[in-house]
Amino acid sequence: MFSYQGKNVVVVGGTSGINLGIAIRFSQAGANVAVASRSETKVNAAVEQLKLANPEGKHLGVCFDVRDLEALKLGFAVIADSFSHIDVLVSGAAGNFPSSAEKLSENGFKSVMDIDLLGSFQVLKQGFPLIKEQGGAIIQISAPQAFVPMPMQVHVCAAKAGVDMLTKTLAIEWGCKGIRINSIVPGPIAGTEGFDRLAPSAELQAHVAKGVPLRRNGSCDDIANAALFLASDMASYITGAVLPVDGGWSLGGAGAAIAEIGQLARRN
Repeated sequence: MFSYQGKNVVVVGGTSGINLGIAIRFSQAGANVAVASRSETKVNAAVEQLKLANPEGKHLGVCFDVRDLEALKLGFAVIADSFSHIDVLVSGAAGNFPSSAEKLSENGFKSVMDIDLLGSFQVLKQGFPLIKEQGGAIIQISAPQAFVPMPMQVHVCAAKAGVDMLTKTLAIEWGCKGIRINSIVPGPIAGTEGFDRLAPSAELQAHVAKGVPLRRNGSCDDIANAALFLASDMASYITGAVLPVDGGWSLGGAGAAIAEIGQLARRN
């Protein structure tokens, strides 16, 4: 449905799960795709998958930690050498682990804030010079914790709320430069590390699905399809939006499911 032939797409965190799914779908749609993450092994494996998705495209892998500003600058310099500009930037780096506030260390809280919030800001700021000359689309991968309070997730709730406000604020500042920026909020997505951590059994994952109005957990393709739409000309008048792609889960089912998961985690 969407053609990104000749477009340059960068997916930060794009070597696994939801973000890799997004990178592959952009590649299948004809885009040149660069992926970045901390693990050289994962980067190399992701690039091979992109080549299979689009043998004619240009594919690039870069290693950096979004918390390391100097490494980020070097990484985006490598991207700039291969791609003269960026048409689409996806910021998807994230950190998460379940912990009660009582047991969460200051270091643990800071680590998630640094990856999710500071990391997102640094990615967007380093990508900005490669987008601003001709405009483009930025997509942040947020989480329902940004607006659904969840036990064992105080660090993630705080960080992702900041990510969504970053999206809204930069939509105002950068709109005049032809840059649109939106957040996608995935719901329970099957087969991802984050979902497996929060619902670590088939029984719990089935219970989560019962709380989804569409009665299923999502797939990486569901998120990738939303990303392709938001980055396309069909969404040319959409910016500053926070779009849940969760089958309606955040409308009510999330609370009960997360409460049960939280109780289980506390018992363990």
